[in-house]
Amino acid sequence: MSQNLSKIKQIDLRKAWNHEATDFTNWLSEDENLSLLSDEIGIDLTLIQTEASVGKFSVDILAEEENTGRKIIIENQLEATDHDHLGKIITYASGYDAEIIIWIVKDVRDEHKQAINWLNEHTDEEINFFAIKMELWQIADSPFAPKFQIIAKPNDWAKAIKQSSGKSNLTDTKVEQLNFWDKFNEFAKQNGTNLKLRSPRPRHWHDISLGSSDYHIALTVNSLGGVMSCEIYIPRKKEIFRGLEIQKKQIESELGTKKIEWMPLENKKASRIKLSREGSINDTDKWDEYFAWLQVTAENFHKVFGKYLRKVKS
Repeated sequence: MSQNLSKIKQIDLRKAWNHEATDFTNWLSEDENLSLLSDEIGIDLTLIQTEASVGKFSVDILAEEENTGRKIIIENQLEATDHDHLGKIITYASGYDAEIIIWIVKDVRDEHKQAINWLNEHTDEEINFFAIKMELWQIADSPFAPKFQIIAKPNDWAKAIKQSSGKSNLTDTKVEQLNFWDKFNEFAKQNGTNLKLRSPRPRHWHDISLGSSDYHIALTVNSLGGVMSCEIYIPRKKEIFRGLEIQKKQIESELGTKKIEWMPLENKKASRIKLSREGSINDTDKWDEYFAWLQVTAENFHKVFGKYLRKVKS
């Protein structure tokens, strides 16, 4: 039986955004569109300002990473890359001491892709350059659909290993932690997770956004104690913890467990709500089992706590 199938076609960017600053930058600065970019690069973006001044110049978008506060600059160019904008993004990064630099363009010339790759290879693990091709697609007469295509990005693993040969040596434990979280990200993506996964770091924890800088999910794995956990981490606001604790029975019922540890940490600013299990990063043959538990538990936390956290904050 024949079917009527439409063709997908690429649309010129200027049909949607005639002007970079007044059209594209304003579009990208909206929460839902920054969220699209966040999903693509694996970094949670929170807008600080558009057209932020750097001396006589201004960067299109100044943002920060949601949980860490790391500064992010975004430079938009609805044309192919050029030397002028390459120089600008370095100037802007210097002006705001930015650690994440995103260059969004119509097309990336080979020499500029090479330059971005070179910068990623020759800067330390805290500095990250992205070159992203902006695309618009349409099926028949449907609304235009935006797509971010990453052309050049940092290699976190390579950077961390390179850093180990410098002044701040990466221990065997740190290398193993980086490897564990790198493979966890791969596992979760292959298994269709809806979690916003961050770039891995060589440390015993791995943060996942819950949409606010006031709280997030933290996954931990202990090299010595034989324990791994998934927790809601609330860095400052005790009232959020108390608001959740009041609903403890309902939350535990929805999570399907009473093994949750409610940790107000009265002498500290932070609070924790944690679920733990046995598991050591040294048991490499069990990594897939650990990855599955961490993914399922984090997704449950995201679903259940996310709902109650929105109520607590409202």
